[in-house]
Amino acid sequence: MLASLPGGVRGVLAALLLVFNTLLWCGILFVLALAKLVTPLGPARAALDRALNGVATRWVAGNSLWMRLTQRTQWDVAGVDELAGTGWYLVNCNHQSWVDILVLQHLLNRRIPMLKFFLKQQLIYVPVIGLAWWALDFPFMRRHSNAALARHPEKRQHDIDATRRACQKFALVPTSVMNFAEGTRFTRAKHVAQRSPYVHLLKPKAGALALALGALGDRFDALLDVTIVYPEGAPSFWQFLRGDVRRIVVRARRSVIPAALRHGDYTNDAAFRGAFQRWLQDQWREKDEAITVLRGG
Repeated sequence: MLASLPGGVRGVLAALLLVFNTLLWCGILFVLALAKLVTPLGPARAALDRALNGVATRWVAGNSLWMRLTQRTQWDVAGVDELAGTGWYLVNCNHQSWVDILVLQHLLNRRIPMLKFFLKQQLIYVPVIGLAWWALDFPFMRRHSNAALARHPEKRQHDIDATRRACQKFALVPTSVMNFAEGTRFTRAKHVAQRSPYVHLLKPKAGALALALGALGDRFDALLDVTIVYPEGAPSFWQFLRGDVRRIVVRARRSVIPAALRHGDYTNDAAFRGAFQRWLQDQWREKDEAITVLRGG
């Protein structure tokens, strides 16, 4: 019934439901986060981590509920039904819109352990949700330009150490480490500026994936490669709330992570870095070809 409301009304209603759902579960999450601050590492800390993840899982389920109530989107999905809800996953996906995050959470919630995203450092200041991401141990990364790193090369190591510490926390509880390898949302302007060799994708950045593998190594059971296609074009967040997105196509593929890439020094070993980049570029070529097919040529 709600999906038949005018787009503007539906958008406002969806936004209110999102805010209510977020405030409801964040209140509980912050109480657990305070308890976590004063709890030493050990079984009690691991239990709190599981409780925090459980709260986040229910928040995602609440979002899925208002999406079903207010949206008329047709979902064309393959590759998620056979996923296991336990273990560790390294998840990689193309990135076009903030809507991607809701899509991934909606489809993968309770099918694999909770998604933990690599986030830009600035996002920790987003009201309410930034604090929630911090409480859930999402890795916050500072992205420096090549010029800035040339002036201050020590900043590269600071980022590596911070990311490694965040990933090491995931060894305690089964986790899905999520990465948008492009590092930013796809736009035609960025595509042209990069001179990307791909039709539908920006150039992938291997650093975050390599750091995650270096920190967790054999903990990861598999790589989950996810491809999202919006046949009518990538929507804004408001367009999604309004219910303007008529169809979303998602393909997920579980694959083995090569043993040779599970351990290595991506920063200092040029041979390892080259092998890792070639592995990711091969996946990106396959993803680019798949998007062409899914978009109908």
